[in-house]
Amino acid sequence: MTARLHARLYGRMLACAIACAMLATMVCAQEKAARYVGSEKCRSCHEAAYTGWKQTRMARVVLDPKQHPEAVLGDFSKADPARSFDLKDVAFVYGSRWKQRYFAKRGNDYFPLPAQWDIEKKRWLPYHVEAGTDWWVPHYGPTNFDRPTGPTCDGCHSVNYNVETHEVTEWNVGCEKCHGPGSSHVEKPAKANIVNPARLDFVRGNDTCIQCHSQGQPLTNPIAGKYYDWPVGFVVGQRLADYWQLEELKPGVTNFYQFADETAHKNRMQGNDFVQSTMYHREVRCFDCHQVHSNKNVANLAKPDSNQLCLGCHTADNPAGLKGTVTEHTHHAEGSTGAKCVSCHMPRVEQTIKDNFVRAHTFRFISPVETEQSGIPNPCTSCHADKTTAWAREELRKWKTVSPWRVGQ
Repeated sequence: MTARLHARLYGRMLACAIACAMLATMVCAQEKAARYVGSEKCRSCHEAAYTGWKQTRMARVVLDPKQHPEAVLGDFSKADPARSFDLKDVAFVYGSRWKQRYFAKRGNDYFPLPAQWDIEKKRWLPYHVEAGTDWWVPHYGPTNFDRPTGPTCDGCHSVNYNVETHEVTEWNVGCEKCHGPGSSHVEKPAKANIVNPARLDFVRGNDTCIQCHSQGQPLTNPIAGKYYDWPVGFVVGQRLADYWQLEELKPGVTNFYQFADETAHKNRMQGNDFVQSTMYHREVRCFDCHQVHSNKNVANLAKPDSNQLCLGCHTADNPAGLKGTVTEHTHHAEGSTGAKCVSCHMPRVEQTIKDNFVRAHTFRFISPVETEQSGIPNPCTSCHADKTTAWAREELRKWKTVSPWRVGQ
């Protein structure tokens, strides 16, 4: 009986493996045959998703200020010592949440102009990537006009960037950036001829986002004599690790990219953070938390309140869930900043522009002791800026609802 059962199970497994191999071959062939057609082709069948996406920053990463004057956030109305160019020199504006940068076009490439607008503080700041920062700096000349955005930026700001012609199917993060080339699907809509990241395994599903929200470099650099800062050749649905290597983590080191505990030091490293996390290893996907087809909530969150989002999974019956009330867990009044899950587990410690920081995605609690040992900012004294790490450490040791080994040492 056991032998027959084993044989039956083996037969099913073999049949499943053959079917999966056939499906993979078919999808691969379709991917090779499919062409990029642009997001507008998706609209007629996916009106709600298209309309929602169109309002997001994904759809508005880079815009021509002549076609979209409303996109210009910097103050060009008066002279400023940090800005040496005028709006007439700008071919593209980039960014709309933390900073806005400006690109000029020369020949068939774009180049960053030497000033950026601090959106929150409404001020001009110099923009020039300094020596000893990004890995690619030694491979280009010293001025902004020696550093084309094609190899350093544009692959993530467009769909189907061609490294030879510098042409794109579409500027901005269009539908096909996350769903793959869509001509076959447009001609004959079917689940099998388009990529849906939600149906991919968690590694390839997350690779959809990590392809741009990470720091690293292509495995094959240089490419056609240039050094690229985005995964050239990668198409969603493939394994990103076959094209892209994440920035090397160095335990105990604080540098341009990381703090000593390996939390990111700079922006555009959400993927570098996330792959370290327990959440990633429990197969959570970026889009379990972020709804990229909607601009309804801050940071494209799937729910209007971050605590609602976190506590939707971290319920009392989850071993990693919240035990007791939010106030009992956080020791802060309900509704206060300190009572938000993200305040302690996703602190703003990663610099995006001078004095502006974005949230970490390791989900680790950074204790005051780690600040004392290695200088990484902790959420306690980042919020209670008038207090010392010694004060924070002693306060945490009084908490009886959490392990003192996790928060007090």
